[in-house]
Amino acid sequence: MRAGVRTRRGPGLRARITLLATGLVAAVSGLLLWLGWLLVGRVVGAVPQLPAGATVRVRGVDVDAGQLGAALRDGARAQVLQAGSIAFLCVVAAAAILAWTITGRVLRPLHEVTGTARQLSAESLDERLNLGGPRDEVAELADTFDGMLDRLQAAFDAQRRFVANASHELRTPLSVIRTELEVTLSDPTADVAELRRMAEVVRSAASRAERLVGALLLLARTDGAGLGVREPVDLSNVVTTAWQAVRAEAKDRKVRVSLHTKPAPAVGDPALLERVAGNLLENAVRHNVDGGWIEVDTDSGPEWTELRVSSSGTEVGAERVADLFEPFRRGAADRTARGGSGLGLSIVRAVVVAHGGWVHATPVPGGGLTVTVQLPAAP
Repeated sequence: MRAGVRTRRGPGLRARITLLATGLVAAVSGLLLWLGWLLVGRVVGAVPQLPAGATVRVRGVDVDAGQLGAALRDGARAQVLQAGSIAFLCVVAAAAILAWTITGRVLRPLHEVTGTARQLSAESLDERLNLGGPRDEVAELADTFDGMLDRLQAAFDAQRRFVANASHELRTPLSVIRTELEVTLSDPTADVAELRRMAEVVRSAASRAERLVGALLLLARTDGAGLGVREPVDLSNVVTTAWQAVRAEAKDRKVRVSLHTKPAPAVGDPALLERVAGNLLENAVRHNVDGGWIEVDTDSGPEWTELRVSSSGTEVGAERVADLFEPFRRGAADRTARGGSGLGLSIVRAVVVAHGGWVHATPVPGGGLTVTVQLPAAP
């Protein structure tokens, strides 16, 4: 027996319901039979008084007039018990048969749910009950089960894609490291300069792998998880801090930047929200064109606090915008952007959802992207 699997003991639900229904019918029928026996005895026993010493013939037997009431009462009760016992047995048997049949039909969908659940595996998550018939509680359970299977299948499909893409991304820096080591070690004339060049390449590849692993861990930490820290955060300060990390790269590419940061109070994890702003600004710089532009705005309202990052860049089709928030999707072509791991917007979405907000992107006419993040405003 597998660990965690509990073996059922005792009668099943169908048998228990049948026994319960039959027991209730038997109890009610027995009570009615007893009441009938009691009432018939009292009614029949209440006969008129006859003169003392007189005899009455009852069923061919002479009975003293004083015993007439008792004789009639006993005879009536005997007939009630005889006929009532037969009726009692018939009613109980009919109740048992009906209860067994009806509960079997009612519980049949539950057996289908159980059978489908037992057959499920990662390769058969496309099976559905699609239960017809009346929309009762059992049908609601079957629909809930089908909905759960839909979510499980989507999660498994996303996991397969994620693992496949992550494996591909990690294979590239590892292959670079192995190739550089093999080539350098196979060259007996390699000098210090060659070794230093090899070390620089290995360090760069290792840094890329380290960044990818860190991004994967952060995505796993925030995707579908709750927040461990909740404190007041001003998104304008978060943007200012995140901008310091990408300012030099933006300057090297001659990207013009306009920061319009009004106070934007929110509540959440400051480190994660800084990562949101940092990822948006990094994407805006790295997916931009030389000499392009970036505009950053923060604002707040009575219910929502907003962060909006717009930038120039390559043209992105409207049909590809939703895919940008999937892991390892990068702008115009997957896995081709300079730097980055393709997890930036995936992490942004996971963090924003964990904060109870939402994020969406829209293409900029002529090339580029606008990403808008909205978070619940601080009370």
